[in-house]
Amino acid sequence: MVLRAINPFNERPLREYRKHSPSEVRAKLQAAQNAARTWREVSMADRADLMRSTAAVLRRHLADHATLMTSEMGKPIVAAEGEIEKCAACCEHFARHTEEYLAPETIATDALRSGVRYEPLGAVLAIMPWNFPFWQVFRFAAPALMAGNVGLLKHAPNVPGCALAIESIFREAGFPAGVFTSLLIDTQAIEAIIRDPIIRAVTLTGSERAGRSVAAIAGSALKKTVLELGGSDPFIVLADADPLAAAKAAVAARTINAGQSCIAAKRFIVVGKNLAFEEAFAAALSAIKIGDPLDRQTEMGPLARLDLLQNLHQQVQDSLALGATLIIGGHRLPRPGYFYAPTLLTDVRPGMPAFDDETFGPVAALIHADDTDHAIDLANATRFGLGASIWTHDVPAAESRTVPRIEAGAVFINGPVKSDPRLPFGGIKQSGYGRELSAAGIREFVNIKTLWAAAPTPTGETLHHGDTENTEKMLE
Repeated sequence: MVLRAINPFNERPLREYRKHSPSEVRAKLQAAQNAARTWREVSMADRADLMRSTAAVLRRHLADHATLMTSEMGKPIVAAEGEIEKCAACCEHFARHTEEYLAPETIATDALRSGVRYEPLGAVLAIMPWNFPFWQVFRFAAPALMAGNVGLLKHAPNVPGCALAIESIFREAGFPAGVFTSLLIDTQAIEAIIRDPIIRAVTLTGSERAGRSVAAIAGSALKKTVLELGGSDPFIVLADADPLAAAKAAVAARTINAGQSCIAAKRFIVVGKNLAFEEAFAAALSAIKIGDPLDRQTEMGPLARLDLLQNLHQQVQDSLALGATLIIGGHRLPRPGYFYAPTLLTDVRPGMPAFDDETFGPVAALIHADDTDHAIDLANATRFGLGASIWTHDVPAAESRTVPRIEAGAVFINGPVKSDPRLPFGGIKQSGYGRELSAAGIREFVNIKTLWAAAPTPTGETLHHGDTENTEKMLE
């Protein structure tokens, strides 16, 4: 009964981690419930001090955490260090802004005093993926804990070391026992935990299949969920864009984390037959430095698991069989590790996996559009709706005419889609629902409580029927 971490760079086992037994899970759930009762009473100022301490712990052990991340899932070390720093900045953001985000609001009604309060729900279960093994967790945990909730983490099975490291970070920062807990369990154990009365809400970042399953279980138990699922983000190059600058940005947008990102650009929709963009894109993809992710010069490391590589290659082969054209790549690299060559496909159209499905790896689909309207139609011709980017010289026109027509949770103009603690993050359609980060995200896991208070009536007086009618008129 163990979880095995395997280094995707050399395919060698790293370490085995013993799974938590059912009795251990029960004890951890009970500890979380006990912690929730007291943590909600801790002042906002004291929570903020602990969250700032968490940021300091992250930075103090940055090298160790980044190396662990790189070893377990293959992220290049420079990017891993950046991920740890982003987690620290997120902690500081919510330490600074939660009091503002959750400040009680006064709303004028017929009452003496009325408005809204934001109060914690209790224990929130987070089911998190491996591709950003620290950031995905902290963008949930920082706001959830600052709001007065407690968190339980079920992390991906290939990053168990990261899961335990995150728990130790909160413990070292001084958070009380039970406020944040990592559960080393099988996927099969999740249903019982979701249904447990201790769990008040669930957040998941993962696949469509996982999202449907978790939403169905939580829904049957009438529990709140937030789902951040897959994406097939369009990267729209309009006719007036600089093709060379757009191509340079396109490579970075497609190959971040070896293409293993929900918000990585995947479908590159170019208005007109822009050969300059295509040639520059192919050349830049071919020039990426691939190698040991612990080497600071490496720009792209391996995929995280063998099954992910095999699935990606099948998507490429199926797309080629349906008429796509291979420009570069399209194969596993002949070396140890789960490396896949940066790949560019053209003549991609709806009905092909490279267009319809999420390609979770360094595979770019190039699609030509007749004009801007056609590009928007192609961008929206997907079951996903996470993010999109538009590249153009005419920013006002894009903002006023193109952005409103794009079906996505976020649209970036002249920049790659990214998450930022100051802005809401999430999707529509099959990319999920709900939001993370910002004021919108922190309010997903609170009780938005209405407060209505009237002045006490003198002894013996009663509310007359006419008074009721007047009140009803005020509320109409």
